[in-house]
Amino acid sequence: MTVYDVARKLPTIGDLRDLCRSLAMLDAILSPDWESRYYSFDVAWAEGEEMASMRNGSGDEYSIVFSAAGVYVRGFCHESPMSPYGHDWEPWPGVIDEVPDVFKPFVEEPAFTDEDGVPAVTACLWREAEDDQWHHGTIDFPSGDADPDGTTGLFQLLVDRSPKAFQRFAEDYYEVSVDLKAVSDVYALRPLDPELVSSLNAEVTLADLAQDISEIGYPQAR
Repeated sequence: MTVYDVARKLPTIGDLRDLCRSLAMLDAILSPDWESRYYSFDVAWAEGEEMASMRNGSGDEYSIVFSAAGVYVRGFCHESPMSPYGHDWEPWPGVIDEVPDVFKPFVEEPAFTDEDGVPAVTACLWREAEDDQWHHGTIDFPSGDADPDGTTGLFQLLVDRSPKAFQRFAEDYYEVSVDLKAVSDVYALRPLDPELVSSLNAEVTLADLAQDISEIGYPQAR
């Protein structure tokens, strides 16, 4: 898979935002230790901006910024042949060259670059608020690699949006049994209650999650 395939498979902006909040909430329940989490979401990342993120602990990550202008997606796979660090410390040609001006500040955002200002990116997508599709640059991918930009691993759960896919991921990553119905409820953004939380992690209470719920912007019961 490449960023071309991801662009065809990503959902609408609203559905992507909902999915990202669900992933972050599930991880918050399964992993009380923030440092061990895979997915996160910050509804107040910057003024007028929200950010979903993923980090696998081995150097691969993505950042998705939701703003009034639309959505900017940056992915970085450290083993990708398209990594700037294997290409004269420059992003692979085409990856960020066509990013619209409205999203250019995110290309140079310090959180998305290294200490020398090099963008940590092997895959990039964007979609303006009124647009009807996702976009990417025109890229000549290196040959002989089925996953040249790392998107298969980076965006797996954004492309396969089934609760079953998350269950498989979480059972492998956390090495615990994960209740599929509970995952489905969180994917549906059902407000949490003690029973739902306990079905995913009996050692976590609803009260324990108060800060996470607020940070993620996850719906709460009225």
